[in-house]
Amino acid sequence: MKKPNICIFMTDQQRYDTVPPYRLCAMPNLERFSEEATNFMQNYCPSPHCCPSRASFFSGLYPSEHGVWNNVNVGNALSRGLAEDVKLWSEDLKENGYKMFFSGKWHVSAEEGPQDRGFETVFPVDSYTGVQSAARERVPKLNEWDPYRKADRKESGRRQPGELTKKGYPEYLLYGNAENPFGDGDVTEYAVSLIRDKLGEEKDPWCLFVGTLGPHDPYQPPREFLEWYEDKEIELPSSFHDDLTDRPALYRRTRDIFKQLSDEEYRDGIRHYRAFCSYEDFLFGRLINALKEQGIYDDTVIIYLSDHGDYAGAHGLWTKGLPCFQEAYHIPLLIHLPGQKKKRQIFDFTNLTDLAPTILKLAGISFENRFSGRSLTGYLSGEDSGAPQPVPYVYTQTNGNELYGIQRSVMSREWKYVYNGFDYDELYHLTDDPGEQKNLIADSRLSQVVQELSKELWLFAYRHKDTCITPYITVELAEYGPGIAFGPEKK
Repeated sequence: MKKPNICIFMTDQQRYDTVPPYRLCAMPNLERFSEEATNFMQNYCPSPHCCPSRASFFSGLYPSEHGVWNNVNVGNALSRGLAEDVKLWSEDLKENGYKMFFSGKWHVSAEEGPQDRGFETVFPVDSYTGVQSAARERVPKLNEWDPYRKADRKESGRRQPGELTKKGYPEYLLYGNAENPFGDGDVTEYAVSLIRDKLGEEKDPWCLFVGTLGPHDPYQPPREFLEWYEDKEIELPSSFHDDLTDRPALYRRTRDIFKQLSDEEYRDGIRHYRAFCSYEDFLFGRLINALKEQGIYDDTVIIYLSDHGDYAGAHGLWTKGLPCFQEAYHIPLLIHLPGQKKKRQIFDFTNLTDLAPTILKLAGISFENRFSGRSLTGYLSGEDSGAPQPVPYVYTQTNGNELYGIQRSVMSREWKYVYNGFDYDELYHLTDDPGEQKNLIADSRLSQVVQELSKELWLFAYRHKDTCITPYITVELAEYGPGIAFGPEKK
């Protein structure tokens, strides 16, 4: 029996509530697709940054294990590539007879490209994505000083809508329009051509990865998709007026960047972000239609997901960063199995590290116990008896993007605790405060909750080789240190 084909569509910076069953965005293709797919409603990324999360998706490991902590092509990157001996699921597929195709954004390593990791046919975009040849040419680091040489040379004038300006920094346009933003149309058309010209007749099983850059900022959807939202009333997020006074100072400094935007500009930015999501839905629909035209839709596992989310105005913030809010971490995941005709919704916690073992299991490939994630195939069968045991917590790891600072979090259904090595910590009662607007960390009545969550956080760090600890007094800042993971010492 032929192994299933695998088609993966990964967007960039798309939050969970932009896809069905939510109605914030017009997503006609995903609406239809979700009727024949399993929708993982509580899916999370391990880091609010492209490279660490993509590395987790491909490796099935957390940043502390795969070694990618921030974007690999910036001048102050903590690492330029994956840790030694890390193997990606794409390599397993190739070793087991899959034909491997890649189109679009890579952004996993600046030292290797998709062709170094199992993919045979690659459609590159540009050096920013990290796409390169098997020759392993290093992607040059961005020249961090070039934009600043031109800063402040622009003649002063009126700030245009959506423009962010700051003395000594290059101006930045948060939203606008483009006919082919980030080349996503080219990336998708290349994949569609592959399906029509090659994959429809391919005798061997194949895997096609399509990585778009939208709806990443700047939010620049084609104008026709923005027109879908022109007559729609855009409400500001419920947390929009959160003053962040009981949160780390860096959160407030980040939000202050956007204070120059009017409420109407916030609404317009949200409108552009949602329109960009609709454009990505259109591109996904092109892919689905091509599979159906070639008669291989029902022979193919299809996965729709994103690498991380976007605040999109929540807490007055945009894009993503250190502020450890749900909007940056909660992301879509929908999986269609060959022949699936009914929709399913899963409310157990899942995360990007689960995809590597899931993909290999769906391909019928055995693997050693090298993953931190777990296979989700038990959820896909539709049999309750086959579903794995629910996990009680979601964990995140970041060392601060390019503004370095250790941050780790642990979240249950009821509580979320954030350890901030650079400032004071956070505690949210998600049942009463799903918008994460009241930090309860200073409430002494909740010290037992903090202690229990701290224990879970440090146990996770221990199990996953996290090195965010140093036994030196001036860095022992957590309320409850790593030692609580091991209980009281026996005498």
